[in-house]
Formats: sequence, C-alpha cells, structure tokens
Amino acid sequence: MVKQAWESRVAYLGPEASFTHLAAGEVFEGEWLMPYTTIPECIEAVANDEVEYAVVPLENALEGSVPLTIDYLFHDVKLHVSAEILSPIEQHFMVHPEQVPNWQDIESVFSHPHALAQCHKYLYYRFRGIPLEQTTSTAAAAKFVSEHPEKTYAAIGNEFAAKKYGLTIVESNIHDFHFNHTRFFVLQKANRKLTKAGHDESPKTTLMITLPVDDRSGALHQVLSVFAWRQLNLSKIESRPLKTGLGHYFFIVDVLEDENVTMMQGAKEELRALGCEVKSLGTYFTYKKE
Repeated sequence: MVKQAWESRVAYLGPEASFTHLAAGEVFEGEWLMPYTTIPECIEAVANDEVEYAVVPLENALEGSVPLTIDYLFHDVKLHVSAEILSPIEQHFMVHPEQVPNWQDIESVFSHPHALAQCHKYLYYRFRGIPLEQTTSTAAAAKFVSEHPEKTYAAIGNEFAAKKYGLTIVESNIHDFHFNHTRFFVLQKANRKLTKAGHDESPKTTLMITLPVDDRSGALHQVLSVFAWRQLNLSKIESRPLKTGLGHYFFIVDVLEDENVTMMQGAKEELRALGCEVKSLGTYFTYKKE
C-alpha cells in the first residue's frame, strides 16, 4: 500500500468503506479524505476549491465506463487527471447479524447499479424476482442495511464495508467473473501529474475529441490515422453522445504517451487542422492496488 503524509483535502464517493474510499486511501492519507454523496458533488468540490483532489470511478472491467463521470468532465468542468488508480473489486453478499438465519429469504437487495450488474448471474439464479434497489455506492447500501436490522435486507459490497457497518458476509465473491477491476481518476484543477512512489513508469494521456461539424465520411478514420502514422499507441477509444441530437458523438481516447512530447503535440495540432475539437484531460501515471 502506498501511504505518505499529504496536507491535501481529497473528495471521494462515499460514505466510508466505499470502493472509491479504499482506492483513495492507496494514494492519500486517510485523515484528509472527505466523503461526498455523488460523483458530481465530488467533481464540483474540486471545481469550487473545496478540496484539492477528487477520486471518482471511471470504468469497470465488467460493466464498462461510468457515463456520469465522463459526461461531467466533458460538459460541465475544466479539470485534469493527475493520476489513475486500478483496484481489484470483490463483491460480497452481506446482511445484518440479526438476519443471518433468514438470509436466504431476503426481501430486497441494495447496492450501486454497477455492483448489481457485476453480480447479475448470482442474483438471477439465487434471488430471481427479489427487488434490486440502487444506491449511490456499495458503502451506502451497507450503511442502509445496518440501519434497518428489523428488515430482511441484504447489501452487496466489500469486506471493509461489512466490518465498518457491522454486517455479516454470508456469501463471498459473488461477482460473475474473476477479473473484476475498477479504474478511478484522481482529478485536480492543475494539469500536473501526481508523482509518488508506486506508480507505473509509462505515462498515459486522455483526450476528448469531437469530429468536424461537416460530418464528412472517413472523419473517424482520419482521426485514428493521426495517431497511427506517428506510432502512438491507443489503449482505449470510446464514444459518448454529444447530447445535441441522435448520431452526434464525442470520443474518449487514451494514448500511451506524454502529451508534451513532440509527436503528441503534432497529433493535437493535426486534429485541430482537420476541424476536430480536442480537450485534453492531461497526462498521468497509474497506481495499481494489489
């Protein structure tokens, strides 16, 4: 675990014991971590100078991207990514200790939408027809279940949440696939890499690209060619609606290179010459939680 003293305020998607809380704790000292209820609240906390950093989920290996994070960074704020954290995710089925004898007769299951989706097969075969209730985080689900000991409720979340809120894990590792990881962004106002012990040495840059307004054929091919002939490796490309009409998209591109090198500067200039709008979220290193 990477732990150093930092005199910084760090927002994270709470409450305590959420997966985002655990990821944030890998890079920042715990006494400065500040829980917020939603992803937009975390992001706005940085934009409004309430905190210096925010840690928010971006992408899960099983369920894909978190649209709210991407769209908020594109449409609403001008922030930069100072680091990313890759964290393994283990989902457990937990109940209040008073309900352990009745746990197979659960009335409702609470968790974050992504967590419920990651455990779809388990829930379908074991609790088909049982209402699935969405919460803002897995920790919020555990907290809610702990506050209703008289109800035969269950939560899906991590082991730390079970301990924090006094729940009993009755089934472990219920996610549908073994490789379950989540990618988190560390956001700040400054376009500056977070450099601390434990990060991968290879830099990564995230660009948000809007195609030319004339919608000419082959535009996306031209965009990809900008990176291809420069031998700039892309680790991800994804589209999101521009919210201006059907068929209008922007693209999120992860490039395995520092945006300040000559080839990257040339790539961004050529994209703009093609009529594209380019928004850079900055260059950052990756921290991996074991």
